[in-house]
Amino acid sequence: MPIASTPSAPYYAVIFTSIQKEKVEGYASMSDRMIELAAQQPGFLGIENAREEIGITISYWDSMYSIKLWKENAEHRIAQERGKLQWYEHYTVRICLVQREYSF
Repeated sequence: MPIASTPSAPYYAVIFTSIQKEKVEGYASMSDRMIELAAQQPGFLGIENAREEIGITISYWDSMYSIKLWKENAEHRIAQERGKLQWYEHYTVRICLVQREYSF
């Protein structure tokens, strides 16, 4: 997955950091579906993710309202509940305002 191409700041980042349980049956297909579904949501700007011992997914959004709508999406809510019950030992969500960006 490439680095997300985001617009000029400001915009928002949702950082989802997780530690998975040992048995994560069905996780990969649900993760792929959530990325596909998020990309269809109003206000979605891009996504980046990495997984080793700790998983980190950062999604980028144009507004807090868009983030709220994504959190409340029915299919996403099902995935959230399955995550709590089946896939994650622990997770943290951080919502940030990106005020500056530069790259090489």
